[in-house]
Amino acid sequence: MASTSYISASTNRHSCAADISGASLVAFASSNLVALWNITTERGVDQLLAGHEGLVTCIRFVANDLLATADDKGILRCWRQNGSQWNPIAKIEAHTQAISCLCAYNQCIATGSSDGSVKIWKFASDSDELVETQLLSLHGKYPLAIAMTLLPNSRADVLAIAGTDRNVQIWTRSGGLFVRSATLAGHEDWVKSLAFLPPSSPKDPLTLASGSQDATIRLWKIETYTRYDITSPADRPPDALSDDLLDAFEASLGELADAEEGGRQISLRRHIVTVKSDEARPTQYSITFDALLVGHEAGVTSLSWRPGSSSSNLTLLSTSTDSSLILWSPTELRSSSKEGSTSIWISRQRFGDVGGQRLGGFVGGLWARDGGEGLAWGWSGGWRRWRCTTPTSEKLTSETWAEAAAITGHNGPVKDLDWSPNGEYLISVGLDQTTRIHAPIRGSDGTHWLELGRPQVHGYDVLGVGFLGPLQFVSIADEKVARVFEAPRGFVDLAERLGVASFTEEQHVRPIAASVPPLGLSNKAMNEAVVPLSESDALSRPPFEGELAATTLWPETEKVFGHGYESMSLAVSSSRRLIATACKASTAEHAVVRVYETARWQPIGQPLAGHTLTVTRIAFSPDDRFVLSVSRDRSWRLFEVGDDGVYLPVAADKSHGRIIWDCAWASEGDIFATASRDKTVKIWNRDSEGKWKAAEVIALKEAATAVDFAPLDSQNRRDLAIGTEKGGVFVYSNSNTSATNWQLTNSFNSSNQAHVGHVHRVRWRPTSREGPRELASCSEDGTLIVRVVVNTVQITSE
Repeated sequence: MASTSYISASTNRHSCAADISGASLVAFASSNLVALWNITTERGVDQLLAGHEGLVTCIRFVANDLLATADDKGILRCWRQNGSQWNPIAKIEAHTQAISCLCAYNQCIATGSSDGSVKIWKFASDSDELVETQLLSLHGKYPLAIAMTLLPNSRADVLAIAGTDRNVQIWTRSGGLFVRSATLAGHEDWVKSLAFLPPSSPKDPLTLASGSQDATIRLWKIETYTRYDITSPADRPPDALSDDLLDAFEASLGELADAEEGGRQISLRRHIVTVKSDEARPTQYSITFDALLVGHEAGVTSLSWRPGSSSSNLTLLSTSTDSSLILWSPTELRSSSKEGSTSIWISRQRFGDVGGQRLGGFVGGLWARDGGEGLAWGWSGGWRRWRCTTPTSEKLTSETWAEAAAITGHNGPVKDLDWSPNGEYLISVGLDQTTRIHAPIRGSDGTHWLELGRPQVHGYDVLGVGFLGPLQFVSIADEKVARVFEAPRGFVDLAERLGVASFTEEQHVRPIAASVPPLGLSNKAMNEAVVPLSESDALSRPPFEGELAATTLWPETEKVFGHGYESMSLAVSSSRRLIATACKASTAEHAVVRVYETARWQPIGQPLAGHTLTVTRIAFSPDDRFVLSVSRDRSWRLFEVGDDGVYLPVAADKSHGRIIWDCAWASEGDIFATASRDKTVKIWNRDSEGKWKAAEVIALKEAATAVDFAPLDSQNRRDLAIGTEKGGVFVYSNSNTSATNWQLTNSFNSSNQAHVGHVHRVRWRPTSREGPRELASCSEDGTLIVRVVVNTVQITSE
């Protein structure tokens, strides 16, 4: 029996990779998974949907209980909610290449792909089966955004398609198939986002917003069109212009796009669209350019209209690669015309980072809580969240907004993790070149986990990490050096204020923060506050995504050299007085383990030789008497410390048939386990002659990639956690009487509790013998999961 207490996951770099339902449930793409985040709670991600084999690129809610997802292999999947669970109901090979955009409207789904086509799908009557109804060819251009709705005062569908031809295509359908009706020109670069605003009253027009990489947003007005007789000027309103005159005027402008100033001109042309009404009578609609919104400094990545927008609170949310989120709304200007007033769009609010300081900026954005919150996810996969702190009934000019806590995660495979010595918090490292600290924090609705700090933002992929103490850790990356970091006073103060841990007065005496100098890789200690005084509340709350990389770094205090190639594995001794490292190796000369003492960071004895290929994992015994190493050469080797403190070889074995990925000691020190690609985990102990033999072999259906022992519980039994190549995590238990009789007591391989990629590490949280245990695991799929494991199976010894 188990429950998931924390899921750390990032969002994929696609502007269609997230959507929100009317029930405030955010679904976002995370690697090959779909993560579900209920924003009304502080829990964060509480469920993962597995099923896609490719990278998930698009997610859209068809209804509150119906979800459509697509991936870069052209697969379209649908999920339906049943109670608290989401179950797959349809899987379609929709396209031959990646699906780049997806929209849903009235049980109808449209998918756009890099194969240069858009397909229309609908659900078959009385079933969950998806049926293709039409294929729209874009003649070699790629669709990047699609949107669908109804034409004003009509049951006719209108579909907008934008892509790499810099135009917006309008397709209409009145009962039959979609036909191309108009092409809206004006953008100077690829159009990346589209959003329809349905009319709030029958007299209002339909508005289409289009955002482009040219950093501009264009608004198009779609309304019922009545053609006036040119020969009867008395029948025309005084402000009506002839379309023929407008076309002649545009033609007289010449090819201004080739002028020195460049750029495409604002088109005044009225596009006429004809569709059949319910009475089979043709109805005409006009599409005209309405407004140009200029304010972003780089490409626009997403657009979203505020839910329930009306003339009083009309607001458009836009995100950009310039790291800004802007809320646009019209303001009325008095004029001397007969109409009395006109409107101009302005940016009411601007959030994010001034000057576009973050690499990649924002990838997409959403409205939440009926327009009371704005959400955006960035290039690094983390979310940022802004909340309106004034009643929504007030005018837009009086709205005040404040940033709120959101969720974060590694934007790439997570390679290693470790618990602090007393288990207060967890550290993880990954190929996104960051080191992150996660901690449980007590909130209004119980304990929830958050990212508390990002001590290391590196220039290399980070591969291993281990705590040397509650405020010190060592990490290795894709370089030849190991780096040691110590917590700044800012972290110590924050951890205490949030109730995460408590420290002594001596532990508060340290630099206040750290920073990275230009073109540098080492964090330097600082004695000046990083957080401005105007944001003093930042010292009493968890840092936001925008602050984590800038204000939560730890000073680097030491570098440990020795290897000739890039580091691959790292181990910290139980006493925290020793570390051991190994590097990439294709010869016996470099396939060695180097042991260092942590007082002066000097090597101890000669490198531990014996392997012929890369050492994949190193483990110290609980009493530091032995050093165990496993390798790609399919062997494990054991080294024992002598009276002079130097480790010497005492045992070796090569009985595994494939690479040995991991090894671990039981906390009692009498047995150890090795996990191999040959789909076995072997338990080793000493026989009567003092030789290490395989006491038991645990056979699995997948390659074993990670292993860890939990200490004895109150019933004198111990647990062994095993991670596998396909993402499963299994817990075996036995009594402490022998090394045999291991029985499966928990397995996590269902869609909402398991990883879908190679599990790199499993680690039990240091805890007392009483109560449930917590198990942390990290994977190639970029997720980190903490589970509460309750062992209710009775283990009997043989």
